[in-house]
Amino acid sequence: MRPALTIATMLGLLGGLPASQAAAQDLVPGVESLIEGLQPDAGLRRGIRLPATPAPDGTPLPPLGQSAAPAPSPGALAATTAPPGVAAVSLTVNFATGSAALTPQAEAVLDNLARALASPQLTPFRFRVEGHTDTVGSRTLNQALSEARAGAVRDYLVRRHRIAAARIEAVGLGEQQPLVPTPDETAEPRNRRVQILNLGG
Repeated sequence: MRPALTIATMLGLLGGLPASQAAAQDLVPGVESLIEGLQPDAGLRRGIRLPATPAPDGTPLPPLGQSAAPAPSPGALAATTAPPGVAAVSLTVNFATGSAALTPQAEAVLDNLARALASPQLTPFRFRVEGHTDTVGSRTLNQALSEARAGAVRDYLVRRHRIAAARIEAVGLGEQQPLVPTPDETAEPRNRRVQILNLGG
């Protein structure tokens, strides 16, 4: 996965924004990027699918189905663990430590996601919100936390933005599908994410 600088980050480096403000805005993908990533043919056009589990000897497997897509543009979305051909995006949605309480950064991300879901391009479709964790803590606690967080995202989209509840299902996957395979008890921020999948019409 190649790193991508967003416009906010570049402005921060050039003195247009304080570095901390630029870093926070770097985590908020644009509405157009979200629409592009969630359109039904996006899973065929772009993205890298990473393996969900390491090889039996513990070494990470190479990327599966790596596309010939160009390097990410500013605001590009991260890779996902969705099946090949399924339109999906991975989002950094920050929660209060050990809880499902949304932070202001999380709300900013979800506000843009809601705008994307309400767009004419995406209104015909249903979506799954998946909660994912890293491997720190017990599997049982991570599973429960991922379910609570996926539910919090769904509830926010439905209550705050009036996205039809029938269009969104919430599922917690705990540490079952890491974006970056790691050993147990490894704090990996890229694995603490919310993944949105297009389920079709």
